[in-house]
Amino acid sequence: MDRNKVIIAGAGPVGLIAALLLGRLGIPFILVEAEEVLADDLRASTFHPPTLDMLDDLGLAAPLIAMGLISPTWQIRMHETGERAVFDLAAIAADTRHPYRLQCEQSKLCRLLLDHVLAEGKGEVRMGTRIEQVAQDANQVTVLIGRDDKVEAIEGRYLIGADGSRSAARRNMGFAFDGKTYPETTILGTTTFPFEEYLPDLSNVNYVWKKKGTFSLLRLPHVWRCSLYPDPEESIEDGLQPESIQRKLQAIVPRDCDYEVLEVRAYRIHMRIVENYRSGRVLLAGDAAHVNSPSGGMGMNGGIHDAFELVDTLAQVWNGAEASLLDRYTRRRRPVALAEILGQSDRNRARMQERDIAKRREMLTDLQRIADDPERAREHLLRSSMIAGLRLAAAIA
Repeated sequence: MDRNKVIIAGAGPVGLIAALLLGRLGIPFILVEAEEVLADDLRASTFHPPTLDMLDDLGLAAPLIAMGLISPTWQIRMHETGERAVFDLAAIAADTRHPYRLQCEQSKLCRLLLDHVLAEGKGEVRMGTRIEQVAQDANQVTVLIGRDDKVEAIEGRYLIGADGSRSAARRNMGFAFDGKTYPETTILGTTTFPFEEYLPDLSNVNYVWKKKGTFSLLRLPHVWRCSLYPDPEESIEDGLQPESIQRKLQAIVPRDCDYEVLEVRAYRIHMRIVENYRSGRVLLAGDAAHVNSPSGGMGMNGGIHDAFELVDTLAQVWNGAEASLLDRYTRRRRPVALAEILGQSDRNRARMQERDIAKRREMLTDLQRIADDPERAREHLLRSSMIAGLRLAAAIA
């Protein structure tokens, strides 16, 4: 059996970018994905400036931008008064080729990536193929994969586990996934209602305090994504009922008729990370290695950044560098994930979950002062746009 290849678990954005990068570097791969088709449900939708820069280097930013919505500002606001702190990404125009957020569904990037991977034909893609077991020795990784009732062994020099928060690669290799689960459940819904016509001066990305609660509004080309929460007395099941969704949307903008709701999804929020992204010849990336609150839109972006760093390092080892260089991947990416992704998203979540009116007022005033100060705004945006974290990582030997 030919083991001169990299096995990739997962056909999300992280696994597909790893496949495309490996193929373009002349490194053979086989990508296995448990689902028969690419996921098309409600997942990430915000692309940060450095991620767009990376995709641009692959020739993929322009087609993705054409399918999305450019968002030059984002804001935090008080719903009842409309007061807000607005952050304009023009402040980091000297630091990126894309000084804006792009609002576009993750699924569109995945389809774009898969089309390129298949068209370039540098590796093999197997959809509907699950990982049953993983083993390794000093020379190779052996993965048992299953489809229908058939099980097959494949061998490779390395395995990239990019198969999400429930990663089979991570579980099979016994990585501990320590952290916590937040108490609240988010209910994500999409609607065609034009909030921008009723709420003055909205950005395309808005994190909003309301009386006794919070919500967010993220605009996509044809819909608004609304992050809502069950009322204190509601179960998750009750919160997902159409009448409950309508009540929550009516509290944002009252109407004489029902909202058109296209999709609804509930999900728990976790903050977890592995201690080491590498175990021998098995390396984790994206949600397989770390998960965080979606507040701030950093999870998918961080996973894409993982893929670029991992493939760059793996290619050096593939071409003759010492295998110990792979430990640099953890040294560079884990501290950034811990402080700049998990840490920032945890603080973002805590801020928006604040219920004390006086504390909200204090936080909003401070954010307004930052947004109005050019130097402080740039510093804030370098961190919230993930540029500062990437610079810190690049300086680690």
